[in-house]
Amino acid sequence: MTSTAWLRRPQLRPNAAVRLVCLPHAGGSPGLYRAWAALLPPEVELLLVCPPGREDRLDDPLPADLATLVGGLGAALSPLLDRPWAVFGHSMGATVGHELALQLVRQGHRPPVHLFVSAREAPQFHRGGTTHLLDDDALCAELVRLGGTDAALLSMPELRRLVLPAVRDDYRLIETYPARPDGLLPCPVTALVGADDTELTAEEADGWRQWTSGSFQRLTFSGGHFYLSDRPQEVVSAVCRRIAEYTTASL
Repeated sequence: MTSTAWLRRPQLRPNAAVRLVCLPHAGGSPGLYRAWAALLPPEVELLLVCPPGREDRLDDPLPADLATLVGGLGAALSPLLDRPWAVFGHSMGATVGHELALQLVRQGHRPPVHLFVSAREAPQFHRGGTTHLLDDDALCAELVRLGGTDAALLSMPELRRLVLPAVRDDYRLIETYPARPDGLLPCPVTALVGADDTELTAEEADGWRQWTSGSFQRLTFSGGHFYLSDRPQEVVSAVCRRIAEYTTASL
């Protein structure tokens, strides 16, 4: 699979000092981050991950497991690791981003300059679950409860048919994920959380400290599980400050 299929580049920045790879939540699409392109400084190029089953990849085969997803993404991303890079993953995307970074380092690529894990518990607190087994109505109700999805859209049968297969499969991937990461990352890790996110405790977010030999910090923002959609400028500014601490770029 080509990098074009997996990655969206809203603004090509061939002279960027850093590439920021952003991964969506379960069932999510690159649209979660598209507003960031206009908020990032010219030194940062945005790479948006588009997993199979959404946007123009509706007919692409869904991965057998999370390792297969990470493998396909890693192969697509490898040619773009010719300069410093960072990873931001939200919810399920944080777990995928963590495993992606570990895989690429094992393959001999330069480590990311930073890993941002948003609204996701550390691997040792992984809970699994059975959401992927719910019927369509119950699955839609869960999406609405978490926020980030318009209930009116999910009431449209034609839209349900398009989006629910990828949502259900993503939940299957993350809920059956074995949560046994191989080793520590050498880069700093920052956990970002919403102050009112009932899906995550401070202890679970702070547990990411155990998965890096670098520094760790937790940042808390107003809002719930999808805090980043409510305050993109605040989140982007925080991300850029953290990246700038560990690169020569002036962001």
